[in-house]
Amino acid sequence: MPTVTTSTTIDAPIDVVLTVAQDNAKFPEFMDDVLSVDIVEKDGGRVVSDWVGVITSFGIKVRWQQEDVWDLDARTCEFQQLKGDYDKMVGVWKFSQEGEKTLFESELDYEYVVPGLGALVKKVVHGIVVKNMESVLEAIKNRAEEQK
Repeated sequence: MPTVTTSTTIDAPIDVVLTVAQDNAKFPEFMDDVLSVDIVEKDGGRVVSDWVGVITSFGIKVRWQQEDVWDLDARTCEFQQLKGDYDKMVGVWKFSQEGEKTLFESELDYEYVVPGLGALVKKVVHGIVVKNMESVLEAIKNRAEEQK
């Protein structure tokens, strides 16, 4: 199963970054490839939401239901797809204070099987997933830096 690891340093306090990252219902406001996020269930640090994203290079929509489990003491969010278009999607976000800045790290394990398609298509899909994760981190970074 492929793993995508990305990180960015954000010029904003960790509390601001966590507030932006936790409010996934607002992601469509500042993430071009997220069309909608609808909260299905919320119980403390656990959030279940329905997502619709778009892979602009192919013009296709991707749908999934995701569970996020936030541990604000540890400054982490573990997430997984409950159902949807991916065969498997699980990951973790980690946040740490670095002076006056915040380090935001993301790790995603995913599986997206397209029957009958070879290694080249898997490479293209991996490139899309990497680009998407980088875009998510960059969007959260920009939003948090605007709000600091």
